[in-house]
Amino acid sequence: MERVLGIGGYFIRAADPAALGAWYRDCLGLDADENGLWHPEPGPTVFATFERETDYLGARDQRTMLNFRVRDLDAMLDQLRAAGADVSAQTQEMADVGRFGWVTDPEGNRIELWQPA
Repeated sequence: MERVLGIGGYFIRAADPAALGAWYRDCLGLDADENGLWHPEPGPTVFATFERETDYLGARDQRTMLNFRVRDLDAMLDQLRAAGADVSAQTQEMADVGRFGWVTDPEGNRIELWQPA
C-alpha cells in the first residue's frame, strides 16, 4: 500500500493573500519564498481528528486548524503580542507532549503553537 510522506502544503483562502502571507512571515517568521515554498525544521507532525462540535479549532465554521512547532512558546507569544496579534491569554500543558498556545491570524483563522516536550 502506498502511503503519504508528509504534509505537502497548506492552502488558505484570503481576502488579501499578500497581506496574509506578510503576516505569517512578519509575525511568525515563516520564511516561505515567493512561491510559498518553505523548508521547516525536522520534527513530529500530528494528524488528529476532532468531534464536529468541538470549540478547540476556533469558530465552528473553521474546519481545520494549522499547528506550528515552536522552540520557545513564551517568546513566540510575546513576539505576537508585541506585533498586535490576537493572542489567546490561555496556554495549555500536556504531560510528555508539550505546551500549547493560540493566535488568530488577520483573516480569523485560529492557529495553534506547540512547544514539544
